[in-house]
Amino acid sequence: MAKALKVEAEEIRDMFSDGLQSMRMNYYPPYPEPDLAIGFTPHSDADAITILFQLNDNEGLQIQKEGRWVPVKPFPKAFVVTLETSWSIVSNDIYQSIEHRAMVNSVKERLSGNIF
Repeated sequence: MAKALKVEAEEIRDMFSDGLQSMRMNYYPPYPEPDLAIGFTPHSDADAITILFQLNDNEGLQIQKEGRWVPVKPFPKAFVVTLETSWSIVSNDIYQSIEHRAMVNSVKERLSGNIF
């Protein structure tokens, strides 16, 4: 990324060296009318990078693409990695943060783990 942004790798390292890291587990219980409930409202994360692990095969994560909400299909043993707002700022929007949300299901629970 440093090469693509035409900056020294050490500059990128220095920008994020004092950052905090956190982990969050999310549980979205089934809801009989999923169109009336949102598991997590639309947002983009303020951190530099988010690593998401979808713990079951229940869809729920959606990203905003060209004005539409697109579901992110869970793949077994795979991570979803997104660049976040810090990279948008550092790169002057060359790397853009992804707006996303979590939806609930009418019959199945959804579990996910995030590292920020």
